[in-house]
Amino acid sequence: MLIKTDKGRLELQPGQRTLGQRERAILLVADGRKPTASLHALFEGEGRAIVETLLAGGYLAEDRPVAPLGAADTFSGPRSLASARMFLFDLSERMFAPRDRAFADRLREALREARDADSMLVVGREMLAEIERSAGTERAQVIGERLARVLPEAMAVRA
Repeated sequence: MLIKTDKGRLELQPGQRTLGQRERAILLVADGRKPTASLHALFEGEGRAIVETLLAGGYLAEDRPVAPLGAADTFSGPRSLASARMFLFDLSERMFAPRDRAFADRLREALREARDADSMLVVGREMLAEIERSAGTERAQVIGERLARVLPEAMAVRA
């Protein structure tokens, strides 16, 4: 998903016309909610080249979901499975529910059904894999480190 940068928003202000009509049209619809592929398909497929030009020119940027600070960021209690479970429930709500309610519900149900540490970690790994796919490796690593901080120390190495 692509969003306008400050430079892109400035281009759309009245009296600011440095780009052509097609470039401005793509800027108008780049709102972080439309899939990048739909922008690429504009203008009989010429949208891809226009999007690349706008990205290179600093008018557009990739929108990466960023979770706000949560329980694990300020966690100061004992490491425990209960803390890790709550962190994963919170993560599901913050990162997945706004975009895909059904996926978030499935994750929460899997966490409820997780009766042991290993089954809970399977759900946690699934979440991290989805975060890596949608937000990148670095974001997944940061969240994985947060999870490790709330897990019991013996489990943190397995996570």
